[in-house]
Amino acid sequence: MASRKRPAGEFSRNGEKQPSVSENKRLRAADKRHKAALILARGGSKGIPLKNIKTLAGIPLIGWVLRAAVDSELFDSVWVSTDHDEIEKVARSWGAKIHRRSAEVSKDSSTSLDNSRVFDIVCNIQATSPCLHPFHLKEAMEYISDHGYDSVFSVVRRHHFRWQEKGKKTDELTRPLNLDPYNRPRRQDWDGELCENGSFYFTTAELINKGRLLQGGKVTYYEMGAEYSVDIDVDIDWPVAEQRVLRSEEPTNHIFSFTFVCIFTPITYGYFGRDSPEVVKLMFCNISGCLTEGRIFLSASSGDMISINTRDTAGIRMLKKDGVEVSPAATGNVSKHLECEVLCVGEKPAKDIEPLIKERTLSWKDVAYMGNDEVDVDCLNMAGLSAVPSDAPVVAINGAKYICKSRGGKGAVREFAEHIRLQKRKAKSQLEQDRIDLASS
Repeated sequence: MASRKRPAGEFSRNGEKQPSVSENKRLRAADKRHKAALILARGGSKGIPLKNIKTLAGIPLIGWVLRAAVDSELFDSVWVSTDHDEIEKVARSWGAKIHRRSAEVSKDSSTSLDNSRVFDIVCNIQATSPCLHPFHLKEAMEYISDHGYDSVFSVVRRHHFRWQEKGKKTDELTRPLNLDPYNRPRRQDWDGELCENGSFYFTTAELINKGRLLQGGKVTYYEMGAEYSVDIDVDIDWPVAEQRVLRSEEPTNHIFSFTFVCIFTPITYGYFGRDSPEVVKLMFCNISGCLTEGRIFLSASSGDMISINTRDTAGIRMLKKDGVEVSPAATGNVSKHLECEVLCVGEKPAKDIEPLIKERTLSWKDVAYMGNDEVDVDCLNMAGLSAVPSDAPVVAINGAKYICKSRGGKGAVREFAEHIRLQKRKAKSQLEQDRIDLASS
């Protein structure tokens, strides 16, 4: 269900009339308050150790909400409050400023309010909500900037029938809390109930400083669809969240009366950034540590031998079939086994790769690059799509756009190949939708 916004001019719950459209514009222009996004990410999570930087669909969990916050362009500053060095490194790589939490406010009993007292308007965003999009934040912020609310929080509509809990060792009977069993409604006949989903809480510094409140004053809610309301608390939530983030509906053709064709736009519940999906035309891959485990075997004749996983070579063939030119970067003659040209590179692969990109009249945005060490960082940063195996060092992980679940030499290249193909399908679907929009305009 889409979020429900109250139109300007409508009356609020307390009977006040909302500002007109022209008044909204004036309020926005006059609003000079400092707006900050704040994500709390302590290192001592008991449910899942260091879950805030554990990779979800190839991206550190906290990266999903940081990307949404930064791309919303709502905030004067985006902060991560943490007590852990590794979380700090990841947060900085995603564009956040850092507030180092003291031991006192890093306890299980600490609240968001302990870190939210230095800004005019604060949006506390939960790091464990990977399906948050910029439009959610923008629409919710309008309640404060345009309509004068003091606090706004996210909710989701649930259709759950609730019953009173009873003691385990008593004969006490349970009773319904929100239904009449004699007139049990059908789902379509019941609006359900609004429940906090924890994705975000907008509030003013005045509320925090006066009453330690996230929800108070002139308060309202912002309804998010159930498909975007994902929260991760324990390990069992992880695969469910990953499926939801990656879920997309492929375009489907339906013919009505043999004349009308309806094509549905693909839906992805995770937010993958402002840019349209990259259409990769050229892929480079560091053989050592990506196609291999990084080990070299020496034969009796002093020749070097390497071991390559057949899943990875199958992934290369898949990309070539899709029209992607693949060029592994290494030393030695392994091209006949990979069925593609092998590029010999030096200590700075970007210098050797750049001429090949220009020769094909391409840009780095058209390139996919897979590396696994510090020498690859420049290429990882510049490429339109980039990835590292799961066992890559932190310096390479921080430069990559996608982190594979698989280790080097254990299917990581195949995994990245499938990710590239997914992005190509999304780009093709978007192009088709753009053509339809253009034809109907």
